[in-house]
Order: sequence, then C-alpha cells, then structure tokens
Amino acid sequence: MRALLALLALAFGSSRSPAQGAQTPQRPSTPAAPAAQQPSVDSAQLAQDIEKRRAAGEKYLPDAENFTFGDRSVDANTRVDGPVAVARGILHVYGTVNGDAIALDGDVRIHKGGHITGNAWAAGGSVIVDGGIVDGQERSIVIAPPSIPGLSGTPREPLTTFQSIKLVAAWFAILTLIGLGVMVFAEGNLEGVVIALERGFARSFWLGVAGQVVLLPALLVLVVALAITLLGILLIPFAIVAYVIAAAGLVTLGFLAVARLTGGALASDRGTTSPRGVHLRGLIFGLVVYLGIWLVAAAFAWHPLIGAILRTLAIAVTWVAATVGLGATLFSRAGTVRPGAGQAKKTATDEFAWQTPTPVSGVAAATRKVKVGS
Repeated sequence: MRALLALLALAFGSSRSPAQGAQTPQRPSTPAAPAAQQPSVDSAQLAQDIEKRRAAGEKYLPDAENFTFGDRSVDANTRVDGPVAVARGILHVYGTVNGDAIALDGDVRIHKGGHITGNAWAAGGSVIVDGGIVDGQERSIVIAPPSIPGLSGTPREPLTTFQSIKLVAAWFAILTLIGLGVMVFAEGNLEGVVIALERGFARSFWLGVAGQVVLLPALLVLVVALAITLLGILLIPFAIVAYVIAAAGLVTLGFLAVARLTGGALASDRGTTSPRGVHLRGLIFGLVVYLGIWLVAAAFAWHPLIGAILRTLAIAVTWVAATVGLGATLFSRAGTVRPGAGQAKKTATDEFAWQTPTPVSGVAAATRKVKVGS
C-alpha cells in the first residue's frame, strides 16, 4: 500500500512539472519591484532639470510625468495625443502625434508616413525629418547639459609619446626652414644680433625681460593712439596683426641667434672652409641642442612625474634663450646696429689722423721742403 502511494505521489509530481515548466517563460514580467523604484528617482531628477531649463527660457517643456525614459516609437497607422515626450532617448514617429513631440537630450525622428500636428522640439538633440510631416515648428536646441559636479566637461586627452615626438620634430623642421631663410636673406641682421649677444649676455637678458613686460602695454598704447582719428580706428586691426608679426619675428630672430651662438661654441668647424658653412652648422647644432631637450621630455610623456620635470626644464631653458635673444635683438635694433662698430671706426680714424694735412688741435701742418735741382 505504501509503495502504491509512493508511486502515485511520484506520478502526480512528474505530471505537474511540465505545467510548471510551461508557466516559467511567463514570469519575466514579475521582477519589476526593484526597477519600479528607479523611474521615480529619475523622474525626480528630470523634474528638477525641467525646472532649471524652464527658468532658462525653455517654456515649451511639459511636466515630468509626460516624459518616458529611453527610446520610444509611435507605430504606423496609430494616433497618439500629445505632448509625446522622451528623455535620454530617440522618439521615432511612424504614425500620427496629435500635438507636440519633444525629446530631451535626444532626437525626434519623423519617418516616412509619420505626422506631427504640433511642434517638434529637440533639446540637446536634433529634429530629423525622414520623409514625415511636421505641421508646426521644427527646432533643434543645442544646449549644454545641466552642470553636475565632476561631469561638467570632458577633459582634453593628453598627447601620447608619439604625438609629442612628432610635434617636436615639426617645430625643428619649421625653425630650420626659418633659419635657412634668415641666413639667405638677412644674414647681416642675424650676425648683428649674435655680436650683441657676445658683447653683453646679462644686458641682453634683462633687456629681454623688460621687453616682455612692456610688450602688451606698448600694444595698448598703439591702439589708443590709433583710436584718436577715424582713419586710425580703421587701421587698428591691421596694426594689431602687424605688431604681433613684428614681435614674433623679433623673438624668432633672437632665438635663432642664440641657437647659432650656442651651436658655434659646441660644434666643430672641421671640414668647413666658408664662414657661411660654419654659421649654418652652428645654427643647426644649436637647434638640435635646444629642441633635443624637448625631445627628451616628449620621450618621457608617458611618465607623469619625470615628464612634468623634463617639460618644466625645457620650458625654462627655452624661455631664457628666447628672452636673451629678444634683448639682443632690441639692443641691436634687429641686427641693424652692431655694438662697438662705431667705436672701432672712430679708433681707426684717430690712429691715422696724423697723416692728414689739415690742422690738428690748432697746430698747422708743416710743409715739406723739396730740394730743387739748380
């Protein structure tokens, strides 16, 4: 009897298992309790966001209860009374929306056969008419998202090591081309700046610092002086551009002179006979020295600490070189005046002054007696 009851219980349990297995696929709709709490939190945040946007002038936004989160579609051959609003998603319209269609931080896309009787608004997105019809206005409002601490903006990605090395190589190529052009067309000016550096390094440095200090005030004085007359007002943009180009040219000329002086002191002139060849070798070697510091810093861009130290060192060395070069350029008036040239000329004149037949210091030149044959 007990064995019969056990068999009946087993048969009854096995007969219910298929039914239970058949009912299992219908249960995914039940775990909605945790998910039901999330929309309430999102709705509260959305309501605050809507209030802020309305205060900023976006009066067309409906209340938060009219929004659904994520993508939403209005099926074809269906009619939905508006406003139909979605947040953080795309509103696809295949049927008819009787009223406004709104997307917050998303797009409104009206497909073929879609019809919106009101307005189509997209705040933080786009209104895309893909064969559909919009009776009212179509407006895409590009707006910044609400300011959230830590999410106000995406920081710029730092340059990789390879990108930093390419940037240094590009600057070396640019400065080399400029240096070749200066040596071809303005070698005398470059030579004058180099002579000014040789005769007064410290003086050039402090003069360069003073030049950097008065650079912006001088531009302001120039603009104010031009603003006095009507013609001067029209010339202000051109004067600003010319001033910036002139300042950049002076700094570049001075830096090239410093590079040539540095390279000439470090490089050997063996195998080069012409003075121009020696100067060219010194210029290239000097550029390699200064930009080599940047190249080393770029090679360690992957390491935050070492890369930052090397970049600071490169900036300091480059600033000193540019400052000294600027001071020498200002002192020599862009290489047109060579310090000591006038004094040397005057000394040479005084040395041979005794040969002149003109009176010197109030003493008349003596006449030379010539013996005339009888």
